[in-house]
Amino acid sequence: MKHLLAPSILAADFANLQAEIEMVNSSEADWFHLDVMDGVFVPNISFGMPVIKAIAKHAKKPLDVHLMIIDPDRYLQTFQELGAEVLTVHVEACHHLHRTVHVIKDLGMKAGVALNPHTPVSALSEVLDSVDLVCLMSVNPGFGGQKFIERTYAKVEALRSMAKGVNDELLIEIDGGVGTENWRQLVEAGADVLVAGSSTFNSVDPHLAIKAMKGMTDNG
Repeated sequence: MKHLLAPSILAADFANLQAEIEMVNSSEADWFHLDVMDGVFVPNISFGMPVIKAIAKHAKKPLDVHLMIIDPDRYLQTFQELGAEVLTVHVEACHHLHRTVHVIKDLGMKAGVALNPHTPVSALSEVLDSVDLVCLMSVNPGFGGQKFIERTYAKVEALRSMAKGVNDELLIEIDGGVGTENWRQLVEAGADVLVAGSSTFNSVDPHLAIKAMKGMTDNG
């Protein structure tokens, strides 16, 4: 499978949100990545249900919703009703992760589990056979535009090795500091989905940046 690219709407121009969504629709990107932050689990607040509802109205590609919130179980069905096709919760925020993963799947969504930079991939050993996606945070969550944590490459390789024979269909997603200078190395390490916020929306030519990170240009 060729790797997927998921522009993070958190880095978009919210004063021109419909235009930004239409740009992603017409680009070579694969998913919309939506970071939901509560100001408790992470030190920032992003956007909630009304904004996601508005995005879903115009988006023509799957919504990859990343819940950086405490007690996400309260809202699983809500996000399914809003149109999430992939719903990711944090291992650090779930008291009963196995149950949460299966509720997400029973609701008809792909179930994702995210790990903060300090959390080892071994934390997933008891649910790895059940999840559809693991999101490895390659920055400390809460803010866009942070510097990529180099340790992530080894973490991707460790997770891919851990999943072999247990969940060979597992998608490994990288979130934070992904750009034209490191996307290829991440894919070579075993990543399947790259979340690219600032490197997409802050670029001079977002369409070209997306193509570069998809490996569709000579300098990509």
